[in-house]
Amino acid sequence: MTISGGIFDWDNALKKLEELNALSEDPDLWSNPENAQKLMQERTRLENQISKINDMDIQLNDSIGLIELGEEEGDDGIVAEAEAVIKKLQSTAEKEELKSLLSGEADDNSAYLEVNSGAGGTEAQDWTEMLLRMYTRWAEKNGYKVTILERTAGEEAGTKSATLEIDGFQAYGWLKTENGVHRLVRISPFDSNARRHTSFASVAISPVVDDSIDIEIDEKDLRIDTFRSSGAGGQHVNTTDSAVRITHNPTGIVVSCQSERSQHQNKAHAMNMLKARMYERELQEREAQRQALQGEKSDIGWGHQIRSYVLHPYQLIKDLRTGHETSASQAVLDGDINPFLESALAHGIEGDKGDDD
Repeated sequence: MTISGGIFDWDNALKKLEELNALSEDPDLWSNPENAQKLMQERTRLENQISKINDMDIQLNDSIGLIELGEEEGDDGIVAEAEAVIKKLQSTAEKEELKSLLSGEADDNSAYLEVNSGAGGTEAQDWTEMLLRMYTRWAEKNGYKVTILERTAGEEAGTKSATLEIDGFQAYGWLKTENGVHRLVRISPFDSNARRHTSFASVAISPVVDDSIDIEIDEKDLRIDTFRSSGAGGQHVNTTDSAVRITHNPTGIVVSCQSERSQHQNKAHAMNMLKARMYERELQEREAQRQALQGEKSDIGWGHQIRSYVLHPYQLIKDLRTGHETSASQAVLDGDINPFLESALAHGIEGDKGDDD
């Protein structure tokens, strides 16, 4: 009995590893260190995947043998122990199957995550702050490094907009399905009459692009503005116009960065973010064309609500695309969103761009 196959193409994986092993022995490989490093990383990842499946196969066959032996000898303890191992293997296999879905062009990359508040003033800005905290907690729990590149505080509370860089392997692949509008229903802490309010915030995910991805940007198409970085006050407030905002006129894409004290560094970060947003736009256009050719309904576009967070009169967080839901709202807001990410991946969702609804 074997657990290899399925979404993970076993035969092609073995063939690919053979090719990578042959290429790694090329004496001229390291004449291009960047390509060599990528090749070696790909080979290591593939080796690890194949090794993990082989180990699971061995454990499965050993457990089946133990069950047969236990049944022959009437030893219920051995049978129960082996069945527990198989149950654990099944859970591991399901997770590995989901990971194998992260095979998109940029799925291995780090990610930029941008959150913008919708209409509703302080209430919407507080909701944006809650989402910012949720994604930061998720990233930290999953071993990713988080850097705040830009944050515009709300007038009274919360956040108008913010951009995070979430650095680590497959951050974009996991988060790309979070693109869209997120809706909150709750009793507003800012309403003295304790009325129920509905708030909206949009989330946009883009892959961090490296030099291997060529994105052409004409300087003539850019408007570059500088402004004073905002901060919490005290000695760390920047007193020079070091923050940078870049507008790409043909597409209307706007990015900004204020995380560094140097205007030059902020501009470099902002240019990288612009490239990421333009690359994400290209990926979305390709997906829309693919769906149109296949006669599929495409949900790609601004204004699409993907998830509803109801905190009153009951507790329910529901993904409107997959139907996945939970009443453990506090756990989700504390960063436990993996079940939603996994469900979206399993449904083959590529993600939707949201707006300030």
